[in-house]
Amino acid sequence: MVNVGYARTSTAEQVAGLEAQKRELAAVGCGKVFVEQVSSVAEREQLVAALDYIRAGDVLVVTKLDRLARSLRDLMEIVAAIEARGAGLRIIAMNLDTTTPTGKLMLQVLGAVAEFERAMMLERQREGIAKAKTDGKYKGRKPTAQAKAAEVEALLKAGVSPTEVARRLGIGRSSVYRIATDKGIKATPSYTQ
Repeated sequence: MVNVGYARTSTAEQVAGLEAQKRELAAVGCGKVFVEQVSSVAEREQLVAALDYIRAGDVLVVTKLDRLARSLRDLMEIVAAIEARGAGLRIIAMNLDTTTPTGKLMLQVLGAVAEFERAMMLERQREGIAKAKTDGKYKGRKPTAQAKAAEVEALLKAGVSPTEVARRLGIGRSSVYRIATDKGIKATPSYTQ
């Protein structure tokens, strides 16, 4: 049996948090630790590498549940991938180990609670936005690209590539293409930029 660690922070600025995770993982005997600094909603290449690395009898170790999964569904997919390899999962902060029946049950309960908590937070956020709109205090984000539609049209008609138009005007390339479609302009991408 080998303990394989996985440590993650959402941003590169969270150096102290990442170092603390690495120390905790080393303290429980993780000889190999996969480390990344990326948001949980982004592609987590090192998590994929860790899941590829583990073998039957190994245990993937993380310090906290939120370092591993973004939702109950995500958690269950990760646990299924771990179990498919004949390995287990250990979450240090919860003293939870899926190699035991109690650990499996607790993981599902905790994951469900975390997902419920997130859903409640999003519901409160939606209610707050709705109230702010009703009170006239919330206007939303201004449509910056549409405000520059005339400039986009002029640049495209002058033969400027969509990528260059987006760069010059500080808007997204997809917005340039959307405006081009709306205006009936054929926007030809430039592969040299």
